[in-house]
Amino acid sequence: QVQLVESGGGLVQPGGSLRLSCAASGATFSRYGMSWYRQAPGKEREWVAAIARGATNFAGSVQGRFTISRDNDKNTVYLQMSSLKPDDTAMYYCKMVVYREYWGQGTQVTVSS
Repeated sequence: QVQLVESGGGLVQPGGSLRLSCAASGATFSRYGMSWYRQAPGKEREWVAAIARGATNFAGSVQGRFTISRDNDKNTVYLQMSSLKPDDTAMYYCKMVVYREYWGQGTQVTVSS
């Protein structure tokens, strides 16, 4: 059974940075792409970033501010967020697809002064 556990969220001022982590277990981590999504209150969940086979992709709203990386030895994917804006406030989730979608429980990011 795949399990994903996000961490690293918190309260940060506009312009600040945070690094989110997502630790995976229950699958051969290095074989699968990983994605980050976010969901703000009252809005639908939206895709943020993905990493697969060494390639990365980002939503336009975070391009140039966020980076995604992974450490296969630690079974962990990271989302480095910089130049944060109030609009980045959301619950952030990681996703792994192993025959079906698996999601973590999320970590809250709040960008506010």
